[in-house]
Amino acid sequence: MAAIVAELLDVLDLSGLDQDRFRGQSLQTGWFRVFGGQVVAQALVAASRTVPDSRPPHSLHAYFLLGGDPNAPIDYAVERIRDGRSFSTRRVVAEQHGRAIFAMSVSYHDAEDGVSHQAEMPDVPAPEDVAEAPAAAARAVQGGAVIPAPILSYFGRQRPIELRPVEIERYLRRAPLEPRFHVWLRAVDRLPDDPAIHRAVLAYASDMTLLDATLVPHGQTVFDGEIQSASLDHALWFHRPFRADEWLLYAQDTPSAGGARGFARGQIFTRDGILVASVAQEGMIRPRRVEA
Repeated sequence: MAAIVAELLDVLDLSGLDQDRFRGQSLQTGWFRVFGGQVVAQALVAASRTVPDSRPPHSLHAYFLLGGDPNAPIDYAVERIRDGRSFSTRRVVAEQHGRAIFAMSVSYHDAEDGVSHQAEMPDVPAPEDVAEAPAAAARAVQGGAVIPAPILSYFGRQRPIELRPVEIERYLRRAPLEPRFHVWLRAVDRLPDDPAIHRAVLAYASDMTLLDATLVPHGQTVFDGEIQSASLDHALWFHRPFRADEWLLYAQDTPSAGGARGFARGQIFTRDGILVASVAQEGMIRPRRVEA
């Protein structure tokens, strides 16, 4: 297994403090704050450890309260709201330095039969026809394109999730485009077969590019020095089984932005068109104030 994937799995394997309290560490990404997707994934792991009979989660709703300190452990306290015959509900609060930095509710549901339909997968190039982000960025630079250093650094960084943006040109032209963004993603190495691990890894990955999609119609990115950005909330629904180490298409769109906040939605499909998850997020996209 690739070392970076093993490191992610180690970070997701929380230590127990007592029956409903857990402790996690952070991946060292070089950021000045903890990556939000990591906190979502760890909180999901914490909540799931308190649910009986391996009942799977179907939705989570989270709020980011304060930026996390990547150099300090994060403690997760789980509240057992309800265990019914088919559903369970949990609330998780993450704390650092004596303060709450994050809160999340998770709902669990036993598998049942019922009616079924899904949205159609967008028609985009296959992952094999889309260059891996670092290679695409390097090719663009060799062709004379100017890509800001923060973007090159982000997509060139070693990470446990491989990203292949379909519309890589948005980082080259810096012009307003249609409010959509598609990214192929997967873990860079095979994961254990436990479905709970795949759900946690997808929760981690679901926060990687979604807020940036809110700036596509404006020809900007969260990497711009004039934009101050941060995730405010995050919601994720699991629809069907999947593997996070196989290619998944993250189809994102942004129906609204205003008041220094941007809203984006995501649909996650397997490469053969099965809708496995949906995501929604609002984040701060505040223009930085220029001091006189």
